[in-house]
Amino acid sequence: MLCAGRLGGLGSRAAPLWPGRAGSRGLGARIRARGVSTSWFPVGAAFNVKPQGRRLDLFGERRGLFGVPELSAPEGFRVAQENALRKADLLVERVCSVAPGPQTVLIFDELSDSLCRVADLADFVKIAHPEPAFREAAEEACTSIGTAVEKLNTNVELYRSLQKLLADKKLVDSLDPETRRVAELFMFDFEISGIHLDKEKRKRAVDLNVKILDLSNTFLMGTNFPNKIEKHLLPEHIRQNFVVAGNHVIVDGLHAESPDDLVREAAYKIFLYPNAGQLRCLEELLSNRDLLAKLVGYSTYSHRALQGTIAQSPETVMQFLEKLSEKLSERTIRDFEMIRGMKMKLNPQNSELMPWDPPYYSGVIRAERYNIEPSLYCPFFSLGACMEGLNTLFGRLLGITLYAEQPAKGEVWCEGVRKLAVVHESEGLLGYIYCDFFQRAGKPHQDCHFTIRGGRLKEDGDYQLPVVVLMLNLPHPSRNLPTLLTPGMMENLFHEMGHAMHSMLGRTRYQHVTGTRCPTDFAEVPSILMEYFANDHRVVSQFARHYQTGQSLPKNMVSRLCESKKVGAAADMQLQVFYAALDQIYHGKHPLTASTTDILRETQEKFYGLPYVPNTAWQLRFSHLVGYGAKYYSYLMSRAVASMVWKECFRRDPFNRTAGERYRREMLAHGGGKEPMLMVQDPRLGLSDIGTNPPFYRKMHTFHRVIAAAAAG
Repeated sequence: MLCAGRLGGLGSRAAPLWPGRAGSRGLGARIRARGVSTSWFPVGAAFNVKPQGRRLDLFGERRGLFGVPELSAPEGFRVAQENALRKADLLVERVCSVAPGPQTVLIFDELSDSLCRVADLADFVKIAHPEPAFREAAEEACTSIGTAVEKLNTNVELYRSLQKLLADKKLVDSLDPETRRVAELFMFDFEISGIHLDKEKRKRAVDLNVKILDLSNTFLMGTNFPNKIEKHLLPEHIRQNFVVAGNHVIVDGLHAESPDDLVREAAYKIFLYPNAGQLRCLEELLSNRDLLAKLVGYSTYSHRALQGTIAQSPETVMQFLEKLSEKLSERTIRDFEMIRGMKMKLNPQNSELMPWDPPYYSGVIRAERYNIEPSLYCPFFSLGACMEGLNTLFGRLLGITLYAEQPAKGEVWCEGVRKLAVVHESEGLLGYIYCDFFQRAGKPHQDCHFTIRGGRLKEDGDYQLPVVVLMLNLPHPSRNLPTLLTPGMMENLFHEMGHAMHSMLGRTRYQHVTGTRCPTDFAEVPSILMEYFANDHRVVSQFARHYQTGQSLPKNMVSRLCESKKVGAAADMQLQVFYAALDQIYHGKHPLTASTTDILRETQEKFYGLPYVPNTAWQLRFSHLVGYGAKYYSYLMSRAVASMVWKECFRRDPFNRTAGERYRREMLAHGGGKEPMLMVQDPRLGLSDIGTNPPFYRKMHTFHRVIAAAAAG
């Protein structure tokens, strides 16, 4: 679409290009380096202390959220959206009157940017701001801009202005590769929106898109609704594990880590009990997606969704999943036998392995075998120490330093939010990361990355700096105790910072392909790669210090922690294969051959191995069906590519500056401006060893390497 979405946590999409190097499309000389600021201060200290709050300031100017003047009050969203829509109208008029050429693509990108700068910001505020008035205003702005985008994507005059450019071979040949790709991406957005249809069908496509958006929001909300059961139906001794409200017990999650088998079983059966309204919503969502795909010329929604990805087609995705499942099969069986053995040891009266068992018993095995009780590790992983660890890593790999900066009055939505300036040793200020890391009432329980503003080269030669938000759910520091992270929290922090740095490190000319705005099955590569760094003892030993004594985390504890990650890894990956296959089937040929629940049962039996539990409907909690519809396999594909990058570039030396610069230059720099398969095959990155073989053989060779890398983890 004209307004590119963000990859949040929802997982998150991908990044751009660095200036001043040969082959960087000539942008270096045109981008002015940003100087340092005397208001910056060390990053570690900023996260290990409780914020003191601002001094009373009765006369200081209130700048508005993210420094946007209009957003000092909720009403400003209406002003911002009206300004964006007015500017969009002027840009549409301008691009339709200009002669076809590179300027056409620049105006299209400016049009996209003017809408995204409101929509992306509102997309974050509507779920994260603590004040209802701000959330409601942001929701209204999202709807308004979203509807405008759908109409622009079916605007025939706008489409023809781009078509004239792409139909002129001489003009197309004169475009640089990035400009040509961006033009083709804009054209692709028109085509999948039904621009080729007659007027009545174009209106039908817009209506379907709006309906799908409404159904998606409804389904997403429903995935988190708790279920309740009359309390007399639960054994009295387990009721205290849940919230009791009058005569009912409220179950709001799976309680997967509970040591009591009966608590986990009850939570699983109650939380996943099917809700008729949610079931209808899912069926409608899948049906309307299929109708839209067929209306615009695709046989299935999956075929439409996978255009331009690494996989390209649902057939390739299913081949990937089936071959990966085959490679995992024996290891998965061994994992289940190991987990079953632990259950038999602890609960010999009921040793059948059920879907609610693996997370808990895998944890028991890890703790017993490797002695990795989280409480032993937390004192070494203060949030400040982890941020300094990231700072050290980025400095040695990429020449980048993170500085904390005091936000202006009204710039942030909550007192605990920290603002980081990302500064390169020679290029200066690259952008800003707002860190919304701490728990608060009403905040979504998800770790994710949001693009607030994409980077792009402006007409005056200045560069529009990218701005992103990282959202985590960590405990607050107190006066005497910093925020202490479990190993899992530390890994999540590294993962999300991978998304943020992906957004910071490029300098694409166009915001339409900046940051995480790249194919979904490539977007998770930088974040998953950061997990490898988080689990390398050479990296961890650089920052893991006891918050009281300053003692380093002993090497044997780091090694045990890293080794423990292998326990149940095949079974965990097999579960992800099952989810990805289910997603493909739901978005495949319609009408579906059975109910979504029957398809769940059949797919679980084929791809997972543990029995389906009657009267449960896990698919109604599968929130990724909204943001990752037909693309859930992306996590597995990205993990495979990240594994290849780690082994080829960083396994021997995780601080190798030459490898870091090459990774930035050949992969991160391009965002969505270069096809991911071309980057994966690029011999300069070291992932391809197939020389000058014809493209088909290169692609198949790379595909089989990806499968092997995924299976190896």
